[in-house]
Amino acid sequence: MTKLITRDDLKAAIDSRTVTVIDALGGMYYEQQHLPGALPLVGADVVEQASSLLPDKDAAIITYCSNASCPNSQNVAIMLTAAGYTNIRKYSEGIQDWVGAGLPIESGAYIRP
Repeated sequence: MTKLITRDDLKAAIDSRTVTVIDALGGMYYEQQHLPGALPLVGADVVEQASSLLPDKDAAIITYCSNASCPNSQNVAIMLTAAGYTNIRKYSEGIQDWVGAGLPIESGAYIRP
């Protein structure tokens, strides 16, 4: 099982820019709203995109999806771990919890550099 991170610890990590946040919902859900600085990466794209999107396999990476019952964040975390990433955690409460707490979100499509 992937280690979990609390909302408060995730907020602190985002604020200090010490973590890469992965939105495991992707597509229109990502465009509508995502956590600040989050990168979209769904399970179907992990094999093809992880190495270019996440070049440091030892970096702190947090996955999230919509809520605790959504399996996407766990699936992406498992796939990243299998690909050799060593510091994966999951924000299991997801964006619904984040928004419910009144924390900032972003919207719009991700433009790859």
